[in-house]
Amino acid sequence: MRKKILSISLCSVLSLSLVAGVDTWTVNAESKQNQATVTTSKSNGKEKVQEWKGIPLNGLIPETASEATKIELDNGMTKPIYSTDEAIIENLFVETEVDSDRDGKRDRVSIKVYRPKTEPGIKVPVIYEMSPYRSGILDVPVFNVDVDLIPVKHPGNGNGRGGKPFALAEGQAANLGSLGNYYVPRGYGVILAESIGTGKSDGCPTTGDEREILGTKAVIDWLNGRAKAYSEDGKEISADWSTGNVGMTGTSYNGTLPNAVAATGVDGLKTIIPVAAISSWYDYYRANGAVIAPGGYQGEDTDNMAEAVLTRKNPQVCKDVIAELKAAQDRDTGDYSDFWAHRDYVKDAKKVKASVLVVHGLNDWNVKTKQFAQWWEALGKNNVPRKLWLHQGAHSSPSGNNWPQTQNKWFDYYLYGIENGIMKEPAVDIQREDKTWSKEASWPAPGAVATTLHLTGMGNDLGSLHLNPVPNQPHNTQTIIDDPMKKANTLIANPELNSSNRLAYVTPELTGEARLSGTPKLSIRASIDRPVANLTALLVDYSSSNPVIVSRGWVDPQNLHSADRSESLVPGRDYTFEWDMQPKDYVFKAGHRIGIVLIASDYDYTIRPNAGTKISITPTRSEITLPIVGGRNAFNQ
Repeated sequence: MRKKILSISLCSVLSLSLVAGVDTWTVNAESKQNQATVTTSKSNGKEKVQEWKGIPLNGLIPETASEATKIELDNGMTKPIYSTDEAIIENLFVETEVDSDRDGKRDRVSIKVYRPKTEPGIKVPVIYEMSPYRSGILDVPVFNVDVDLIPVKHPGNGNGRGGKPFALAEGQAANLGSLGNYYVPRGYGVILAESIGTGKSDGCPTTGDEREILGTKAVIDWLNGRAKAYSEDGKEISADWSTGNVGMTGTSYNGTLPNAVAATGVDGLKTIIPVAAISSWYDYYRANGAVIAPGGYQGEDTDNMAEAVLTRKNPQVCKDVIAELKAAQDRDTGDYSDFWAHRDYVKDAKKVKASVLVVHGLNDWNVKTKQFAQWWEALGKNNVPRKLWLHQGAHSSPSGNNWPQTQNKWFDYYLYGIENGIMKEPAVDIQREDKTWSKEASWPAPGAVATTLHLTGMGNDLGSLHLNPVPNQPHNTQTIIDDPMKKANTLIANPELNSSNRLAYVTPELTGEARLSGTPKLSIRASIDRPVANLTALLVDYSSSNPVIVSRGWVDPQNLHSADRSESLVPGRDYTFEWDMQPKDYVFKAGHRIGIVLIASDYDYTIRPNAGTKISITPTRSEITLPIVGGRNAFNQ
C-alpha cells in the first residue's frame, strides 16, 4: 500500500529570445478602467496578430491587456522576473460546500499559497494542485484476493448498483517547492492544497466522488469570489491579487482531481494538465465486471484508498463514511453501478470548459492506459481544446522533449492568453520504443484500421492467427485449466510447448513493422464448467528474446452483455464473450510474431480463486481485432 508520489519535475528553462516578426503598435492606457487598447497588425504580411506591449495575444484572456499585468517573455514563454526570496506565502483554509464528516459544519480545506510580490494593482493567474498525499499515507490492510469468486443467483439480475496512484511513503514530506520555484518567478500564483480528510483539512476522504470534487472546486470558487477563506487565526482573506484564471495539474491522484473538477464545468478553470490520471474509478478497480487491482497493489479498493489518506485529526469521525465505501463498492459482482457513476468523469466530458493537455505513460499498469484513451476520445467528441503526450514511461511524468517548456507554454497560452503557437502544433507528441519523439495529427494514429485475426488450434499445442476467416469447426475445442498461482510472465513463455493452463496463438513472422494504435478487442466462444470464472487475454510480442506483454484485458464472464449487469451462466453451455484490452501504441518489429495468450486468472490483477476451473475454447469461432496502421497491408509487406 505504500507508494511514492511522482511530482512533475520543473527544471530551469534556458532564456530564449522574444517572438520575432510582429509589427509593434502603440498601447493607449485608460486610467479609469485600467485597461489598454488592443489593436491588430499583420505579421510579415500574413495573419493578423493581437499585441499588448509587444506581447502577442490569442484573445482568450482579455484582461492580460491591462495595467494589472506585468510579465516578460522569452520565445513565447513567461520568463523569471520575480524573486522567490520575496514571494508571499499564506496558509489558509477555504470553506467548501460539503459536510463530508457530518459534523454540521462545512468542511474547510487547507491550502498553501505562494505568489510573487508585485507592484500594487498587479494581478496574477494561479496554478493549482490538490493532493490527498501531502501529510503522508498510512499503512492499512487490503482485501485478501485468494478467495473464491461469487456467482450471481439469477439470470439477468444486475446485483451491482478506479491505485492507489503513487503516494508518499509514510512520514515522507511532500516537495512543496517544484511548482512554486518555477512559476512564481514567472508571474503566477501557486496553490498547494490538502484534500478533504487529509492533513489539516476537515472532512473525510471519499475516493473521487462529488464530495471530494466539491472540496477541490472550492479553491477555484474562492479565487473567483464565490467562496470564503480564512487565515489560521480566523480572519477572512480575499484573493484580490488573483485574476481568477486557474490551471490545475498533478500526477496520479493529484492529476485525477483536475479531471474531476473540469467535468463540473466550473467557471475560472481555464486549463488542466492531468498526468497519469484517472478518468473513471471503475476502470481503476474493475474491468468488464471483474475486480481488478491497480498494477502492483493487489487487494486494494476505494475504502482502502480512503483509509490510507485519512491523515486528519480525529480520523475516527470518518468510520461510517469508510464503511459505506466498503459496502457500496461491491466486490462480489464487480458491476458498474451508481457508486461508480459518481466517480466517472468521462460521462461528464460534455461539461468541460477547460482545455486539456493529457499526459500518460504507455507502460503505466497502475493507472492503466484506458484512463487516458477514453478521456481523450470523450474530449474530442465534445470539441474540447486538447493535446496529448504519450511517453514510454510507467506511472510518471515524461522527461525530455522539452517537457517543462511545453507546460510553461501551455499555461501561458491559456492563463495569460499569450499566442506562442502551441495550439498550431500537431495535437499529439508520442515517444517510440527507442525513446525518440514524433508529432502526429491525432490518436489513435491516422491510418489505424480494425484488423481481425482468426484463431485456429488443436489440443493444447501452439495455435495460429489468420487474416482470412477459417472454416468453422464447432466440435474442435481447446481447454484451459485455471491455476491462479501461475504468473502471466510464466504462462506466456515457450508458447510452442504444451501447457494445460494457457492457450497461445501467433501470427507468422512479420515481414515488416506492424504498428498497433488503439484498443484491441476480443470475441471468444467458450464454455465454463462452473457458473463463475476469470477470463484474461494477453497480447504478446514474440521474438528471439524474451516475450513482451503488450496489453492485457480481463472480463467477468457473467457480465455477458454489459459491465453493469451480471447474469448467471449455465456450466457447460457455450457463450460468446466479448471484451476490450488496454489501449496501446506499440510497434511489432519485422521478424517478430504477434501472439494472443488466453488464461483464466491473472495472478497480479484478478481475484485468485481455487484452482481447477476448466474453460473450453472453440478457436474457429473466436477472433481478436487489432487496430493496425495500414490494416491488412501491414501483414503483407
